[in-house]
Amino acid sequence: MSTTLDRPRASADGTAAPARARRARGPTWRRAIRRDWQLYSLAVVPLLFFVVFRYVPMLGNVIAFRRFRPGGSIFGEYWVGLRYVKMFLADPTFWHVFTNTLVIGTLTLVFTFPLPIALALLLNEVRTRAVKRFVQSVSYLPHFLSIVIVAAMVMQLLSVDGSVNQLVRAAGGEAIPFLQRPEWFRSIYVSSEVWQTVGWGTILYLAALTTIDENLYEAARIDGANRWRQTWHVTLPGIRPTMVTLLILNIGTFMTVGFEKILLLYNPLTYPTADVISTYLFRMGFESSSFSYAAAIGLFEALIGVTLILTANAISRRTVGTSLW
Repeated sequence: MSTTLDRPRASADGTAAPARARRARGPTWRRAIRRDWQLYSLAVVPLLFFVVFRYVPMLGNVIAFRRFRPGGSIFGEYWVGLRYVKMFLADPTFWHVFTNTLVIGTLTLVFTFPLPIALALLLNEVRTRAVKRFVQSVSYLPHFLSIVIVAAMVMQLLSVDGSVNQLVRAAGGEAIPFLQRPEWFRSIYVSSEVWQTVGWGTILYLAALTTIDENLYEAARIDGANRWRQTWHVTLPGIRPTMVTLLILNIGTFMTVGFEKILLLYNPLTYPTADVISTYLFRMGFESSSFSYAAAIGLFEALIGVTLILTANAISRRTVGTSLW
């Protein structure tokens, strides 16, 4: 016959407490899924998208090391090792488009990363709500335009008979074939990127600005800080985590500069400054049917992107204490 004396007791040092704490702890992940399955079901479609269109295609990278022939096996006919890697490393054309990619990627990052921050800070200082909403709407609108529409607008504006050349003629100059001059392409591309993306990029920064404690501004004003000092010592440190996160993500996509826009805007005359890795891959893969060669270059580009984002994340974690992981 059992008595209460036979039941396990908690020792004086509380050794039985962890077991009771585990039982009393909140529901496990299975219970959480069972309870909130409607919310978790919303993630099914995005997960399927990434699995089908991001992770499954990674299997195709094997043709970078195998001889692929159209109509044959999707994983290549036979193993060739690093043959295609050696081919593009010894190809002067590849290094030319690699240099173009670095230049255009650097220019895009230099102009499109800080400008949304500046625009968000300026909008944050606007006190008239109607003016603020108008500027936001006008700056956001280009983001919702299709790349094809943006490219068509650029071509219409910069054509020989376009609006820009009409102004040039009105000022007494001669029409400039902007889209046929290699020296103009990078300026055109970066300008169109700034126009299309800067307004949309301010959304996250404006959201981050709302999380800054107003008491910090009050304390800064009591200490005699003007608006510039408040921005430098309160606002910028307050949005620094958002800035660092977006910078790391931008660095991760550094090598994949706008393929669609460049493909629509460039032509053989502007190849010297406009041809980048993504457009070179398109020509090698679909126009020349050199799929294995293109896969090897694409894998090299992906490795550079992974290296850049890992390096940027590590540097950010060590220097400013903010990182993606």
